[in-house]
Amino acid sequence: MLGKLFGSTARVKILKLFLLNPDSSYYMREIARHLNLQLSAVRRELENLETLELLLSHQGEGEEAADDDKPGKNDRKYFQANKNFILYNEIRELIIKAQILCEKDFTDKLRKLGSIKLLILSGLFINDKQAQVDMLIVGNFNKDKVAKLVKELEDELVNEVTYAVLTEEEFFYRRQVTDVFLYSVLESKKIVVIDEAGYLNLS
Repeated sequence: MLGKLFGSTARVKILKLFLLNPDSSYYMREIARHLNLQLSAVRRELENLETLELLLSHQGEGEEAADDDKPGKNDRKYFQANKNFILYNEIRELIIKAQILCEKDFTDKLRKLGSIKLLILSGLFINDKQAQVDMLIVGNFNKDKVAKLVKELEDELVNEVTYAVLTEEEFFYRRQVTDVFLYSVLESKKIVVIDEAGYLNLS
């Protein structure tokens, strides 16, 4: 959807990278490797986004290596999101809303893998970098298949997704013993996508 809207899949991937990680900076070859894009496509999109002033750039020290943008040089050009860009908030909000569509697609696929009782989103999905995990899943699943599905989600979000999968028995045991990890998730800011059994309302 965003590819059609912005006219370029490469542009969407780069926008996601910068707007979902606004405090981080990246250099050209790093972006190409991370997003699995052609260097020429990355160079073109970075130039366009810098011209629009949605991205800012600065020179930074880098290792003198063959993978530098200019072999033999030890300085790289780093790019970072420009939070003062006039449409920054609107474009970022659009990217975040597109994430919700990715999450919905993920949920639909997850339901086909097993019996899902509880799905909680945190961390990446609510911009909380202090959260223990981005996603907590409770139910009966083949964990290898869940891992593959999460990898697909990571490719869509252009971000690593940390997650935990618990069986119902594990969930109730951890809750009974006041498990620190579980309660850090349950008591922090979160998005409850699924709670079919009303687990969060149990005393």
